[in-house]
Parts: sequence; structure tokens; C-alpha cells
Amino acid sequence: MLTRVFKSGNSLAVRIPKELAFLDPAKDVEIERIGNTLVLRPVERESLADLMDICAMFTPDFMAEGRDESPEIERDWTAFGGAVGEKAKA
Repeated sequence: MLTRVFKSGNSLAVRIPKELAFLDPAKDVEIERIGNTLVLRPVERESLADLMDICAMFTPDFMAEGRDESPEIERDWTAFGGAVGEKAKA
């Protein structure tokens, strides 16, 4: 099947014929270049309906001891003329 590439704004676009459509036009697709070929795959989004099941996987003692605190690293902002450090303190 032959089709054309056309410009849409600052992007290139291609119209996918109805015979090759594989999903609802409102769905997102992932595009990947493999050599000289472009591959389109529908993106399956996880729904929030599974959120409670995911949260239930945490045990009651999850992070009971807190987390390992690493010391904060003091950054040297003098290379930026001190202006960045002064803004951050304000």
C-alpha cells in the first residue's frame, strides 16, 4: 500500500489507511526507528483501577525503620558568581 508523507506544523506526518488501522485514533502510540523502518506500537497505559492492588503489596512494616539518610552535599556556587547561591537563599 502506498501513501505520502506530508508536513503538519513543524512535524512530518503520514496518513494511515483505514485498512491498516489497529486502534482508536485517540490512543497514544510509541514510534521507534529500526534501521530504515519506523515501527508503531500502541501504548498500553496502566489504569488507576489497579492502584489499590499495587498499594496492598506493601507490608505494614514497610519503611518502619525509616530510610537511610545520606548527608546533604553542600554545593560550591562561586563558579556562578554567587548569584545562583544568593537567589537560592532568598
